[in-house]
Formats: sequence, C-alpha cells, structure tokens
Amino acid sequence: MSADTTQTRAGNKYDRLIAAAKAVPSTPTIVVHPCDETSLRGAVDSASAGIIRPVLVGPERKIRETASRFGLDIAGYEIVDAPHSDAAAAKGVELIHEARGELLMKGSLHTDELMRAVTAKVGGLRTDRRISHVFVMDVPAYAETIFVTDAAINIFPDLDAKRDIIQNAIDLYNLAGFGKTPRVAILSAVETVTSKIPSTIEAAALCKMADRGQITGGLLDGPLAFDNAIDVDAARIKGIKSEVAGRAQILVVPDLEAGNMLAKNLAYFAKADSAGIVLGARVPVVLTSRADSPRARMASCAVAALYAHARRQKAPTVAA
Repeated sequence: MSADTTQTRAGNKYDRLIAAAKAVPSTPTIVVHPCDETSLRGAVDSASAGIIRPVLVGPERKIRETASRFGLDIAGYEIVDAPHSDAAAAKGVELIHEARGELLMKGSLHTDELMRAVTAKVGGLRTDRRISHVFVMDVPAYAETIFVTDAAINIFPDLDAKRDIIQNAIDLYNLAGFGKTPRVAILSAVETVTSKIPSTIEAAALCKMADRGQITGGLLDGPLAFDNAIDVDAARIKGIKSEVAGRAQILVVPDLEAGNMLAKNLAYFAKADSAGIVLGARVPVVLTSRADSPRARMASCAVAALYAHARRQKAPTVAA
C-alpha cells in the first residue's frame, strides 16, 4: 500500500464514525457551560448534524451573547440558567439524575471543575467501575483507529484501576461499532517482564487476569514496547509471536504522564486528530479541548452517542 493510499484511508476514519452516529437517533446531551465559541460551536455543529440534542447549561446571558457574537443559531435549544461554571457542572449532573440527558458534554470550564461534580461521593455519577478517559485517535499513518488510555484522569493507576481502565476501553470499542474483540497492547519500555520495571509485571498480571475472565471482550498482550505494539516488522525482529503485537487497536499506558505525552506526540508529530470520552460514570462524558479541530469535536460527540445508543439498545425493557 502506498503512503498516499494509507493517508486517504486513515483520513476517512472519523468521517465513517460521524456517518454512523448520524444514522442512529440523536442523543439528548447536557452541555455544561458552553460560553465560548469553540464549545458552543461544537455543540451546535453536532446538533445540526443530528448527532446530539443539546440542553445548554450555564449563564444564559453569556451563552446568548456568545451565540450572537459568532453567528450561532441556538433558537431551538433549551437553556438552563446557572450563574457560573461550578453551578453549571452541578446542575448538569443533576439533570442527568433527572434523566434529561444520556451524555454529559464539557463546555468552556476546566476539566477538573466538571469531573469534581461527576465524581462527587454524594450526588455524583459514580458507578462500581473506575472512571477513566480514552483518546480515540485518527492517526494518518496507521490503518485503524487507535485508543490511548488513560491519559487524562488516573495519574498512577494500580492494578485494579488498570483492570477497569482496560475494560472501559474494550466496552467502548465493542459497543460503539469499531468492531469486536479488540487487540489490546499493554505498554511498557520493554517487551520482557523484569522486576526493575514494575509496569512490565502489571502488564503480565493483567494478561493473566484476562485469561481467568477478570477482563473480557478483548485480546490482551503485554508488556509490549510501543514499536512492537504498532509495527509488525518491529515485532517480528524482536521475535514476538502474538495476535496483538504490531496490530494493536487499544494502547494501555503505564500512567497518565506517559499517556499524555504519547497522545500529544501523535497529535503534533503524526498530525493525528483526537476525540476524547470519559467512561465508567453513569453516562459517557464528552471532553473536548480548545485545540481540537471541528471534526475532532464532532467525532467526540459521535463516539459517545454511538456508545450511549448501544447501551440503550442493550438495556432491559420493563413490562407495562
């Protein structure tokens, strides 16, 4: 395959994702504090595409002024007034509890402000599963969509947290229509287990947990260094025989610092787009950044909407 063909094929990954989301019913979405052009435009564009049905939560006057200043039509959207960002985050979580939305979307507030409301022990959106973040990345040089997790929430996850991080990513992959039984590479600096690098021991333990049914729905291998996780020739040269090595779809990083650097390297060196979603709460949380392209913001909404739709389809019906 030529480089030009790879580039074209990779560039279509988000387009296919957005098209799939347009094909299912739009998802009611609580958009928290969309008070700048980037966040409000992301919600409006995704709504115009039929992906979400937004409820805008924040200072009503500021939201309307932003819409007017940048020519954004919000006439058809409900606005729930909240005086400031902290109040908007709390109100957004409250509206989720009231079943007013199936997604929560970050606006122009800090991620910490939103996640404090989501993770609050009283009134938050916690479940039995550890909350974690997934970057859904469209890397032009790679044939498939790549997940990087966790690069935004868990700073130094222990073994139990990593189990949930992996399961969250597998569930997203399987439910949002990326395919079935994703290939999961648990990354470290080397591909052999050594007591000198704790992440290699955790990788081996996680693979055994998958063997025993403690992690389901994916095919795990690790430890794998980054090169032999994503490059078939690098894996072959190292003598690694694995269905995952060289063909990974989910990359599990040792800690947040490593994950953040990996995601940003892919974004700035490899010119990848990155959609962001938080899992493990009662509803998916769409995390966008001011640096995101409009296509990446819409892809974040698309993947969350597809995931929410699949969960809705799986939910048991209650007889009348």
